[in-house]
Amino acid sequence: MAMAFPFSAIVGQDEMRLALMIAAVDPGVGGVLAFGDRGSGKSTAVRALAALLPAMRAVVGCRYQCDPDDISSHCDNCRARARKEKLKSRKASVPVIDLPLGATEDRIVGALDLERALAHGEKTFEPGLLARANRGFLYIDEVNLLEDHLVDLLLDAAASGENVVERDGLSVRHPARIVLVGTGNPEEGELRPQLLDRFGLSVEVKTPVDLPTRIEVIKRRDAFESDPAGFVAQWAKEEARSRKKIQSARERIACIAVSDGMLTKAAQLCMSLGTDGLRGELTLMRAARAVAAIEGAKSVNEEHLKRVAPASLRHRLRRNPLDDTGSSVRVERALAECFAA
Repeated sequence: MAMAFPFSAIVGQDEMRLALMIAAVDPGVGGVLAFGDRGSGKSTAVRALAALLPAMRAVVGCRYQCDPDDISSHCDNCRARARKEKLKSRKASVPVIDLPLGATEDRIVGALDLERALAHGEKTFEPGLLARANRGFLYIDEVNLLEDHLVDLLLDAAASGENVVERDGLSVRHPARIVLVGTGNPEEGELRPQLLDRFGLSVEVKTPVDLPTRIEVIKRRDAFESDPAGFVAQWAKEEARSRKKIQSARERIACIAVSDGMLTKAAQLCMSLGTDGLRGELTLMRAARAVAAIEGAKSVNEEHLKRVAPASLRHRLRRNPLDDTGSSVRVERALAECFAA
């Protein structure tokens, strides 16, 4: 397996890196959408995060990698086994599964194992990509080119945490606790607003415009390609710190306080921007809480809200025919007004 570029060695792209760390700390945020220029490091960052994540414990022999300590998320097989015996566990890497552009619905959700059905006359479920990605990340490159009904299907599974397959005489339900990460180039088309809104965070990834940053990116990439093992070893300590930070944040996040004052600010911001529904406020608060946990704070403050507001809200804004400014500018403007007092 090829080595991944170290997450800590990525130059710039602060918003994207923060969004991915938020999703790693609190998968309930709802996934990350990264739109931007080709060759700006989107795929590199996603694969780098996978290598950074702490290993997880999984039930031995379970094809869905069920968590031995979370009975509520067990598949039917693990639930039945747990009644008879103590489940054995093993260390496993957090899965990061690529979803190819030409993937069919059967490949994503799973289907009848035709080979076994024809050879033995048995109806057996062949798990799909959702099963392989359980408790990890499902990565969709060029998400804006994926058929809308498949994106809908993926978002439904991510929101419910399970995959239900009822076809070909099969009725299967299995855990699918996934974090969706989609990347794309806006020049090749946009997602429908209804689908955009269901992603938790949306980040803009731009090519660096200052000379020193561009040079540093080229130098690090060249060093990695010349000696991957040496470059990874050089960044090992920094990676270990980042890994520990994510693990610590996961343990602390439930204790992070959110005051009524911060809730009020979040609601005022969403109202001033005219976002539909309450998904904006909920995502904003979850993301701010995750940032507070990452930074070791005891409660959410205004700075945490300001840092995550653009990523939480820019993709939820209605198009205003009288205002041709970009959504990021509108969020920044609303932030300045809301936090002026």
